[in-house]
Amino acid sequence: MKDLINFLKENSIMYLATLGLDGKAKVRPIEFMKEISGKLYFCTNNKKLVYKELEKSPDLELTTATPQYVWVRITGKANFTNDLKIKQVVLDSSEFVKRKFETPNHPNFAVFSIEGKAVLAGLGGSFRKKYNI
Repeated sequence: MKDLINFLKENSIMYLATLGLDGKAKVRPIEFMKEISGKLYFCTNNKKLVYKELEKSPDLELTTATPQYVWVRITGKANFTNDLKIKQVVLDSSEFVKRKFETPNHPNFAVFSIEGKAVLAGLGGSFRKKYNI
């Protein structure tokens, strides 16, 4: 799992795919925030469409790749948390997030982990590692 976390830290801007409220696929960038106890955490504003989409249908996929075609795909379900300790760790992991929300109990600060699977792979099948997350 350590190599997956290192890859996500080095390539923290990912692309999140959800099922839109209109029933059509939606993709947008999102930043990997933190790994806590084996769970991968992300955050958003609960006033955004992405939050409403994940509330309605928590199934998602995320992906990112390097210019050398090393890539990751994460497939699973979003699990939102109100645990203030976790929200504080996520808040502290990003100056941008800290400026935007200021405190872990900000009413719009939404933090979620993903329960599912991840694949980290190289160009042409040079390597492929699977993880349960």
